Amino acid sequence: MNLTVDEGETVVLAGETGCGKSLTAKAILRVIPIPPARIVSGRALFRGRDLLQIDETELQEIKGREIAVIPQDPMTALNPVYTVEDQMLTMMVWQGHEEVTARDWLKLTLDRNLKKELRKKTLDMLNSLRIPSPELVLKRYPIELSGGMRQRVLIAMALLKGPRLLIADEPGTALDVTVQEKIIRLLKERIRTENLSTLYITHDLGTARKLADRIAIMYAGRVIEFGSVTDVFNDPLHPYTVGLLRSLPKLRGGIGEGIPGMVPDYVNPPSGCRFHPRCEHGTPVCNQIRPEMVEAASGHFVECGLHPG
Repeated sequence: MNLTVDEGETVVLAGETGCGKSLTAKAILRVIPIPPARIVSGRALFRGRDLLQIDETELQEIKGREIAVIPQDPMTALNPVYTVEDQMLTMMVWQGHEEVTARDWLKLTLDRNLKKELRKKTLDMLNSLRIPSPELVLKRYPIELSGGMRQRVLIAMALLKGPRLLIADEPGTALDVTVQEKIIRLLKERIRTENLSTLYITHDLGTARKLADRIAIMYAGRVIEFGSVTDVFNDPLHPYTVGLLRSLPKLRGGIGEGIPGMVPDYVNPPSGCRFHPRCEHGTPVCNQIRPEMVEAASGHFVECGLHPG
């Protein structure tokens, strides 16, 4: 796959559950489980530096200060045995450090002036995210907060260091629809005001349309279409993208049509185009040759034999 997120741009990575969206983000940050997973080849360039080649100390500094992540499940992402305040202050002090000695810990733990300064920053951030009674929220344990409130806390933690790149891994998935809508609106507002470069991962095309400047459609571990949100939604080129859009519920009633078949076995994937067993336009060539990603229209890329370039 080949994916670019420009400064101040929101790129949505969308596709079915299990297609490799979250694994892609983990590979960029070098947090995939090794073994069994491994990074065989490729580059992950962030402001000119390859995150896959730099040493661990430099990587931790970048991840701590310039790249932030909003994890997928707010119900499990926070440590249940520490208060919100403990977790936010600890993150602010130690984010970006590869190792922390007991002496370092004691020195900063006893620094009251530093703690007061950092606490003010956390309160300011919680207030900016319209969290009611932020003083009380800081004293709470995660189990005492609703799912929507935990998600706001995680967004606050991600933004505290003023990152340049935000990776949001389906932050609304575990929430009910009304709370999810509020979280998306809040996140969109913060992305705009902070001029954040954002990689937003989702399987929800409705969310993708609200947030994206450009959208990448992923299938079976490959980006198969990439373009502006207007182009992809109004003029989809790949049969899989067309199928996804047909699957959306209609405002006038009825359910989506769906896509026949099942996602492929990743251990023994189909030869050629991975979508061809489910494709209504498939030809014998699709079974033999994997198509190249081509620019079918200005800024609109597709990997499909129907568009040979």
